[in-house]
Amino acid sequence: MAVITVSQLNNYIKRCFDSNQNFQRLYIKGEISNFKRHSSGHLYLTLKDEGGVLRAVMFRSAASGLKFNASNGMKVIACGRVAVFERDGQYQLYIESMMPDGVGELYLAYEQLKEKLAKEGLFDESHKKPIPKYPAKIGVITSPTGAAVRDILNVLKRRYALADIYIYPALVQGIGAAKTIAEGIEFFNREKKADVLIVGRGGGSIEDLWAFNEEEVAYAIYNSEIPVISAVGHETDFTIADFAADLRAPTPSAGAELSAPSQTDVRQSLIMQKSKLAVCLTNLYKLKAQQLERIRKSRVFADYRIIFDDKRLYLDMLSKSLADLYAKKVEKSKTELLKYLSKLEALNPASVLKRGFASVKGADGKIVKDAKSLKNGDLIDVTFADGTANCEVKSVKEGEMI
Repeated sequence: MAVITVSQLNNYIKRCFDSNQNFQRLYIKGEISNFKRHSSGHLYLTLKDEGGVLRAVMFRSAASGLKFNASNGMKVIACGRVAVFERDGQYQLYIESMMPDGVGELYLAYEQLKEKLAKEGLFDESHKKPIPKYPAKIGVITSPTGAAVRDILNVLKRRYALADIYIYPALVQGIGAAKTIAEGIEFFNREKKADVLIVGRGGGSIEDLWAFNEEEVAYAIYNSEIPVISAVGHETDFTIADFAADLRAPTPSAGAELSAPSQTDVRQSLIMQKSKLAVCLTNLYKLKAQQLERIRKSRVFADYRIIFDDKRLYLDMLSKSLADLYAKKVEKSKTELLKYLSKLEALNPASVLKRGFASVKGADGKIVKDAKSLKNGDLIDVTFADGTANCEVKSVKEGEMI
């Protein structure tokens, strides 16, 4: 009969646990008890149910990612591996992540689908498409009545008013939402109506955002020939759509910013390009002039005067052609710059005021859009191109135009 030590037995049992794949990733539901947060940042606890208890530990690196405060009596689903603590000869759960049991089933579905799609290559960086630098058409797939679409439109009008914006009205929550989101992506690809797509909605619970965790949406994004920006929820929210998209934005507003450049930057770039073009043409003109001068000085024999005169005539013509080209290039750049500046000026609210219009704000500082929202005695601020007048409403006449 072989005799072994306690340490040898504990080590053997530990190796049995470590080599068994069934213990490497488990989802265990239970109630927290004996909870202790150590000064090191590690969490020590026991998971229990009506039939047993299980010791568990969550090290600081994993505990720092918790999005809720764990406490005794809380029902949770913990994900981790089971292994033997060799010194004490006891097995325990080493927790890698933990969620309140209230959203446990959705969380499990999320993790399982994420793992499945990752193995299929839907999240591979090699499949990501670059976002176009100057999109002419931007497609937005979201609810037409939500705050997200207003945020996206406000950012794009301020940042890059030169692009055409197309809204595809989609459900972003509830039954059938995933189908309409996928159909929106397929519509833009089929009709070739966009250079880049923004797909998203505002923040919410995991249930609210679930449409963006559906397999149907992930495949639609992956198969899209048009680059897709996922702009779902708040900065801390991550959905399957975020991983499948070509670019993830933390919020809908950020998605709008990432989809297009700043028109101010575009204008500065045009000015810089014009300056560079002028320098290049000037240097080329000087180079040709120097070449002409060298040819002129290199004549040794009078018999070659005719030949060199022909060369000089050719170079004079070349210099004139370069000068004409320089003038045309500069004029073309100037025309394009004035065209963009004209578009930007037309969008400037101050230009509208200079044409005799005025902006009216109520006492709360909000824009007054119609007469019926005012009543006698209201104090309003009327802003003209050259200043603001503080006024009191004496009477309101609806339906009349001045």
